[in-house]
Amino acid sequence: MDDINVLHHRCLLNLRRRIRDIGDGRPAQERYMRLQKDGDTLSYQGNSEEVGCYVAGHPLSKGNCYFEVTIADTGVRGTIAVGLVPKFYRLDHQPGWLPYSVAYHADNGKLYNGNPVGQQFGPKCARGDRIGCGIHSENIEAGFTIVFFTKNGNKVGSVEVPVSAEGLFPAVGMHSMGEEVKVDLQAEWFLEEDESMMMVDSHEDDWGRLFDVRVSGTLLEYVGKGKSIMDVGLAQARQPLTTRCHYYEVEIVDAGEKCYIALGLARRDYPRNRHPGWSRGSVAYHADDGKIFHGSGVGDAFGPRCLKGDIMGCGIMFPRDYILDGEGGDVDDWDRMEVRPGHAGVQNVLYLNDDEEEEEEEEEEEEDGEEVEQGQEGRNVTVFFTRNGKLMGRREMRVPPGGLYPTVGMLSSGEKVKVDLHPLSG
Repeated sequence: MDDINVLHHRCLLNLRRRIRDIGDGRPAQERYMRLQKDGDTLSYQGNSEEVGCYVAGHPLSKGNCYFEVTIADTGVRGTIAVGLVPKFYRLDHQPGWLPYSVAYHADNGKLYNGNPVGQQFGPKCARGDRIGCGIHSENIEAGFTIVFFTKNGNKVGSVEVPVSAEGLFPAVGMHSMGEEVKVDLQAEWFLEEDESMMMVDSHEDDWGRLFDVRVSGTLLEYVGKGKSIMDVGLAQARQPLTTRCHYYEVEIVDAGEKCYIALGLARRDYPRNRHPGWSRGSVAYHADDGKIFHGSGVGDAFGPRCLKGDIMGCGIMFPRDYILDGEGGDVDDWDRMEVRPGHAGVQNVLYLNDDEEEEEEEEEEEEDGEEVEQGQEGRNVTVFFTRNGKLMGRREMRVPPGGLYPTVGMLSSGEKVKVDLHPLSG
């Protein structure tokens, strides 16, 4: 009976859409308020206290599933929204604020999905940027669809939304003097070949835990609120570092608002709302202040700050006789690992020689042991950090049960990094 009811519901939806399309032979009328429309150009005509909204005359469909809006002028505040709404959406509300509507807002990069409170979604948009919105039309007959957004032809993200009987209509909202956009309701969008390949091999399987971080290929993007220290975005690799794969790197693509980016190593059950290095069983190099945090919320001066374009690295120097649980093989094979050409400054420091190891142990003992986790089983290893191929320093710590996992933390809007979990292979 459930299947029959679902089929009956879909038939009713199809019938309603056919009746709507046939209508009375008159063309569908677009609707707008507090906006001036001149051809494909919309400009705000309100007093910056009231919303102006445009709703197209036809919903998106299988034959026309995408549209674009080009920002001609951001005006006073740039409060421009692009999205989809029901046919009779209230024109005094921004798209995305009311139920059955969704929109990407240019001024803050947030997604509003039937709620006046938005969620961090993508980058902010400025004059000259193109914001696109489309649907994956294969699901639209089922009463829901996947809505996706683009910026300058590049996909920003997607969300599943319910579809009302009338469908989802292109909409543009504006809210401050001087705002002006050009609307292209016939735009088309296709995945580039390399982007399509990237989506198939998204590298998401490389990560065992993701909190407020979006993965796109090797790119990690912070999508949390960024309002307090509890809003940490955390990405932890699925596999710990081993003697076969002992080093990884992070390139800062976008420093965001504060560059609260940290890379390091942490135990498998590390708290999701704590930056790497802040809690027991972790150590991390923080980009914003150049400090190292080792199981404590108070950091020590360690290296220079890191900015957009810098490459931060983290690895482990294992003792020569070190073998992880379930790991075996020929030590000579590991010694032959070389650095890829792009990072010639990073040497293979997989093993310390005996004299160097003794010197490091003596230094760490003099520095009060750096909060080594004495209660956990495991052996001591030396964790090292690099910046743009140069060694910044080292810290000794005890390996917790299960190993030490590459862990990246972010905490401010707009932060993006590229991660290479295997830079020394090849």
